[in-house]
Amino acid sequence: MKNLQAWISACRLRTLPLSISGAIMGSGIAYSRDLFDSSIFTLTILTTLSLQILSNLANDYGDGVKGTDNEHRIGPERALQSGKISPKQMRNAIVFNVILCLILVISLIYSAFGLDQFVISLVFIVLGVLAIVAAIKYTVGASAFGYKALGDVMVFLFFGWLSVLGTYFLFSKQIDFLMLFPASSIGLLSTGVLNLNNIRDIESDKRSKKHTLAGYFGFKMAKLYHQLLVGVAILLIIIYLVLDLNNSTYLFLIAFVPLLLHMNTVRKIKTPIEFDSQLKVLALSTVALALLFCASII
Repeated sequence: MKNLQAWISACRLRTLPLSISGAIMGSGIAYSRDLFDSSIFTLTILTTLSLQILSNLANDYGDGVKGTDNEHRIGPERALQSGKISPKQMRNAIVFNVILCLILVISLIYSAFGLDQFVISLVFIVLGVLAIVAAIKYTVGASAFGYKALGDVMVFLFFGWLSVLGTYFLFSKQIDFLMLFPASSIGLLSTGVLNLNNIRDIESDKRSKKHTLAGYFGFKMAKLYHQLLVGVAILLIIIYLVLDLNNSTYLFLIAFVPLLLHMNTVRKIKTPIEFDSQLKVLALSTVALALLFCASII
């Protein structure tokens, strides 16, 4: 039972709702345009969850073997750090998840494009492989981009643009550049969650020589950067819904309430440990925004 609890903890269930926000938004827009397909939606969600779990396990392994997860870390104790899961067991779990991700990616692409659209299918297979590599390389290896202050950019691209635009393309087989607005919004909010994590860990990351934007900015500037991320995300959603003539309600405005309260709370925070509770707040607020956004356009 303890081992099972350790694996559940390593999967970091609280990160999973955030990971599917982009897929929900892309699917909602497709639904509003009569392009929805339940098989594509189900496989998209499963693929996204599998990639997020892979990223979490790889993050646990990478930070664990590098010594980044140590007694100075403020957040929850990690599986490798605690000794409840060995490095070999974690590597095996990562390999298993890579295989599972590949199976889901291929199944999703086949469901969306069949055998007729080979070139497009090949492009999405490449994107799927890149997503798998990115999930692993965030903290694993000497060239891990999470240690080179590139985490924010990668999260924005994969959780925002690829997630929303890619999901919509699976349904529609076409690109709508107007969707860069909601895609960027989800990307910015997801980056905000990472930024909170990095502000919380500024001191421990410095000791471990892990370079993040928050570390470069410093405590005060990283807080201002966070306000910019969330504020611009809100603005982009408003712009999209003003430009989208098919929008029939402003129900999505409800989702701005927890985001604005979150911004005010972050503004008042004085110590790194206070950021930990706000990770869940922003993650759940992002999911709520995606759901209410979909409700507004359907």
